[in-house]
Amino acid sequence: MVVEIGQRSETVRRANLSAIVRELHARDPLSRSELVVRTGLTRSAIRGLVGELTAAGFVSEVRPAPLGTPGRPSPLVSLNPDSVVALVLEIAVDSLSAAVVGLNGRILELIRVDRPAGHVSVEDIVGDLVELATVVRARRPAGDREIGIGVAVVGVVRRIDGLVSMAPNLGWRDVPLGEQLARAFGSDVPIYVANEADLGALAEVRRGAARGADHVLFIWGEVGVGGGLIIDGRPFTGVAGYAGEVGHLPVNPAGAACRCGSVGCWETEIGAGALLRRAGHPTGGGRAEVDAVLAEAAAGAPVALGALEETGRWIGFGIAGLVNVFNPRLVVLGGLLGRMYPFIRGILETGLERHALPAPRRIVRIVPATLGVDAPLLGAGELAFEPLLADPARWLRRGDTLTDRATA
Repeated sequence: MVVEIGQRSETVRRANLSAIVRELHARDPLSRSELVVRTGLTRSAIRGLVGELTAAGFVSEVRPAPLGTPGRPSPLVSLNPDSVVALVLEIAVDSLSAAVVGLNGRILELIRVDRPAGHVSVEDIVGDLVELATVVRARRPAGDREIGIGVAVVGVVRRIDGLVSMAPNLGWRDVPLGEQLARAFGSDVPIYVANEADLGALAEVRRGAARGADHVLFIWGEVGVGGGLIIDGRPFTGVAGYAGEVGHLPVNPAGAACRCGSVGCWETEIGAGALLRRAGHPTGGGRAEVDAVLAEAAAGAPVALGALEETGRWIGFGIAGLVNVFNPRLVVLGGLLGRMYPFIRGILETGLERHALPAPRRIVRIVPATLGVDAPLLGAGELAFEPLLADPARWLRRGDTLTDRATA
């Protein structure tokens, strides 16, 4: 019976540590008093558990400056961003990135390079990512403790093993990306691979425009288009991780051929290629041509404004259908769609009024993302940190060191 009580006590301790670290990860820094309110723990419990985290190097405490009011202000608790880090990688349509993210969710180092259109061999891309990772790691202190590697990729990903079943804009089918990355990095830390839009949604909910929202549809658009769903505060990824491929929603039976093999996918009407075609720019021009179209629109050029209006009409049409199906509280537009938003806001609202059902339409708001192009990287960091956030005690041991699961 004593053992059972001890087990229950240890379970409670681990859950309480998790609650504290999650709050700090999301809102760093917080005072002890704020931690009491947010976690529901007693002051003495907060004091003891924060003491454990401080001894392990996770957090630091400082006394804030006096406020001129009676009593002593509660100490501020801050995560030590260097105490544990995640390596994050991104394979986008037109770029490759590597970054180091700290425990407080901030990017500590970042390198992003253009990916030439024909450079799609998985072996070459994995080799490039290893080189980029070497660069960002070299900029960091030698004692960095890397908890995991998070990877965002423009493709349909099976979460359990990182298999990319399809990435139309890379020409990939059934590519064992997770396996190849594990072999290339030769690392003992786990590797997590997920769709970039799913990770962008996770980042925007925890740190961006959708912070605090419980039902969110995130739509990420550049050359391709993807989506991420947050339902009841939790990511919805489907049975195997394939959910959210809103770019391949069929919207126009008489439309253009899509790289996925179908015809008239939403991506073919709202992606960068569609906008450039309507604006009379080379469709393979990449980000520079898209920026040129937006600059022309800002200067009042009729052709550019017309291209944005037509693209915005298709965006509104698709969003209305998704609102009818998912009834989100918030629709967040990221990537190119977020940059287009100031030009197409009116046409989006018109599309919702015309095509969305009145009841879900009254509830939903559309907003641009706030994390910019870094959203998938930050989401990949969240993925890598999740095991630690769920159970920080697994990485703690008696003394002043932070360790991983293998030696804890």
